[in-house]
Amino acid sequence: MRKSIERLLKALERELGTIDHDIDGAVRGSPLWRETEDLLASVPGIGSIIARTLLAELPELGRLDHKKIAALAGLAPYTRQSGLWKGKARIGGGRAVVRTALFIGAQVAKRWNPPLKTFYERLIAAGKTKMVATIAVARKLLVILNAILRDRTPWQNA
Repeated sequence: MRKSIERLLKALERELGTIDHDIDGAVRGSPLWRETEDLLASVPGIGSIIARTLLAELPELGRLDHKKIAALAGLAPYTRQSGLWKGKARIGGGRAVVRTALFIGAQVAKRWNPPLKTFYERLIAAGKTKMVATIAVARKLLVILNAILRDRTPWQNA
């Protein structure tokens, strides 16, 4: 049984390697995709996997304003309220794959991207929870990526 599972795992790893090679060939074969991936990956916290996920799952990136792109990714906070009652703001909807990729990117960016690290620490100092602050970093990261693709200029550390 164990050997059978190990054979299956090796076959899956080979298949993943083939798929990665095919994706790499497709991205490197298109000048537009290559330039877009390089622009996205210029931001600390965004690697090739997240950049390619955004290329595939969020083709509107760079074409919409910051509010619409955040809503499309499911990172825009919405408040439930009725009359005098006001609930907590929550995120929801949108594209889960994009939201997950940006959350992972935010985890890296809040440690290695100085402006986003400062933003995260300011939110924590203001009493926000770590999760709320990380989601805010993910949203800010998305807004930055949107502006970079809109203007076609790489990341410049402020």
